[in-house]
Amino acid sequence: MPYVVQAREAGGPEVLETAEIEAPRPGPGQLVVDVAAAGVNFIETYQRAGVYPVPYPFVPGSEAAGVVSAVGEGVTDFAVGDRVATAEGAATYASVMLLDAERAVRVPDGVSDLVAAAVPLQGFTAHYLVNSSYDVAEGDVVLTYAGAGGVGGILTQLLKLRGATVITTTSTPEKAALAAESGADHVVGYDDVAATVEKVTGGRGVDVVYDGIGRDTFDVSLAALRTRGTLVLFGGASGQVPPVDLQRLNAGGSLTVTRPKLGDFLLTPAERSWRAGEIYGLVASGQLDIRVGASYPLAEAGRAHADLESRATTGKLLLIP
Repeated sequence: MPYVVQAREAGGPEVLETAEIEAPRPGPGQLVVDVAAAGVNFIETYQRAGVYPVPYPFVPGSEAAGVVSAVGEGVTDFAVGDRVATAEGAATYASVMLLDAERAVRVPDGVSDLVAAAVPLQGFTAHYLVNSSYDVAEGDVVLTYAGAGGVGGILTQLLKLRGATVITTTSTPEKAALAAESGADHVVGYDDVAATVEKVTGGRGVDVVYDGIGRDTFDVSLAALRTRGTLVLFGGASGQVPPVDLQRLNAGGSLTVTRPKLGDFLLTPAERSWRAGEIYGLVASGQLDIRVGASYPLAEAGRAHADLESRATTGKLLLIP
């Protein structure tokens, strides 16, 4: 029988349990996908714990890869047997799932099921950051944070392919080694950002900062920018940034601050196809390395959540039905 992992109430990782479901049937514009692997992300731990309100019982997950087993009326772009992935699914902690066809992307040959599932959220995020929130040019000097993280490692690799100089941060020597493996030119502790930017740029400042940390790094990020530099605040791992006096942007040198989210950069099937095609193409050609940190049986999703919340993991965590 098909099954899912669900939480019947808010709580710790122990509230996640398996439940059998009826085999889904596709409605108009939908696919049924046999899930090969599902990605585990921090937002799902917040939903499970009740930090972000969700209706219970709740099946977590938005990221997965698998094989199409049925297509609904009106679907013309996909057929049974196609390998697909998504960053925009729902209830992906499952052995089989329903997926709107317009939210699916193709997975090319040469990309394994595990890597295919590890790409969408973090890979598509890194792609829109480098190509759309700020169009990185050869010679740009870029500051990022958490260079050993999922987005951070992919972002660094994309930046180096663009010919940028990358300054990034990590919290441990082990994570520093991972960031260096991704190609970062300067890997420093969080307290050394200002001095490193000053040294690397000769006091000019960096062209762009990609900041997924938020409250704890916002002031440092603004101060690191050159005149007319851009701060892309794409997350708030340390908390949300308090209201900002816009005059600070004037005083800092006509700065630009943008606060994007992934969904606004996946507005059409054509845009999804572009981002997916480029990212999966780089993976298939060996130019982009996707680090899978660990995989767990789907039934052990609670253990995956506990490990993720411990902050001791590196690389993508996956659930395997």
